[in-house]
Amino acid sequence: MYLSKVLIEGNQAKNAYQIHQRLWELFPGQAEASRDFLFRVEGQQQGVGCELLMQSAQIPQMTSAIRVLGQKTFEPAFHVGQRLRFRLRANLIKTIKDPARGKVEKNGRTFSRTVRVPLIKEDEQRMWLARKFEGIALMESLVVQQERPLYFRKTKEKRSGKIQPVLFDGVLVVADTKALGTILERGIGPAKAFGCGLLSLAAG
Repeated sequence: MYLSKVLIEGNQAKNAYQIHQRLWELFPGQAEASRDFLFRVEGQQQGVGCELLMQSAQIPQMTSAIRVLGQKTFEPAFHVGQRLRFRLRANLIKTIKDPARGKVEKNGRTFSRTVRVPLIKEDEQRMWLARKFEGIALMESLVVQQERPLYFRKTKEKRSGKIQPVLFDGVLVVADTKALGTILERGIGPAKAFGCGLLSLAAG
């Protein structure tokens, strides 16, 4: 894997979905491929650009408007009992039944339609993360930071919406090295196309 610091210059990335679209430009010839990169916005300034951290399976190719400020090969190796600092921006949701949306039939059975809603209470957010790390790592400390909603607009689909991200910082103790490597590579939770899910680890 590769870990890169990227700057999308100017005002090309006004929302989370546009950022995702611009990042695809770093991987020419991959239009039909499945996304194999994760990213997290680290800073954004009007007129200057959007700075972000990106983890990818391929080497990003710099363009005239998207600069790769720094890059390194990332080959994680863990051991059980290792203490690591971590950071994760995540989209925390739960699925509930919504009678107002009616019913749907599947395999001869009738089900109530569902809707996904954000987890907004801190104790629910902590429990959500604990479930994601269950059997993989033990959280030694955790700071939860509520963030502003991320708004997006998909022009082709003529659809807009928002997600409610949460930023986690803390220290974990490794319990399962293989499983930790898997979630590191795949990311955690939904909304990865909007800058959520990238797990950053560093020696504690």
